[in-house]
Amino acid sequence: MRKTFRIPLRDGRLIELGRRTIVVGVLNVTPDSFSDGGINLDPARAIDRALEMESEGADIIEIGGESTRPGSERISLDEEMARVLPVIKGLVGRTGAPLTVDTYKSEVARAALEAGASIINDVSALRFDEALADVAATREAALVLMHMRGDPATMQRIEPSPDIFAEIESDLRRAIAKAESRGVRRDRIILDPGIGFGKTIEQNLAILNRLDRFDALGFPLMIGTSRKSFIGHITGRPASERAFGTAASIAVAIMRGAHLIRVHDVKEMLEVARITDAISAISYTARGIK
Repeated sequence: MRKTFRIPLRDGRLIELGRRTIVVGVLNVTPDSFSDGGINLDPARAIDRALEMESEGADIIEIGGESTRPGSERISLDEEMARVLPVIKGLVGRTGAPLTVDTYKSEVARAALEAGASIINDVSALRFDEALADVAATREAALVLMHMRGDPATMQRIEPSPDIFAEIESDLRRAIAKAESRGVRRDRIILDPGIGFGKTIEQNLAILNRLDRFDALGFPLMIGTSRKSFIGHITGRPASERAFGTAASIAVAIMRGAHLIRVHDVKEMLEVARITDAISAISYTARGIK
């Protein structure tokens, strides 16, 4: 059965994890994200989409201002702030959903938290900017540590890992130790094995199928498979037509222990999560009776 966790937020609220799957709505305010780049670049439109995702059932809204798709180019600190801060400020007071900022830059994280965000999602697991852990600690923010091999420019060109599970576990343990050494509370850490970030198609599938191997790390798990390329390789579908493939991957991830799912199609994936949660609960009950 999925372990339960309680993540305290800066405003005194708690995120209950494990009893049901938490749905994180992904809002890319970028011109070049692989799935929805450019659609929500205008702040007003982005705010409307965030509110729509909340109405569709998103528990958390995640705002990202820099694409980390394979081959994506880095942007300046000022440009990233100009993209995310107006959206965060525009949502404060209008949404009851906690806000996450998707960034690996400590300066962006600090400004986003000051603007009203409560969670930081660092795709580099503190490899790109260790000071981000200081920001999370001093501002009492929850921190997602995601595993990435290499960086966005190189991650699909580096040699495959000979043991992807051992590598993820080792790298995440180092990131956890680094975060805790800089003052991040253990109960504010969430882990993400980083589906698609420097992994082969076969490795992505294996990670999803054996997600429960990461239970030993002792932290809640977030999974982001939404519309990703491994789904396209299997189905032959473009990013805009990968909802069913995404649904299948999410169902498996939940059955294997995922606590949070990052999705673009909130309304549809909420139904997937609810049905999978219900089936899992029945399975757990039946297992207990035997």
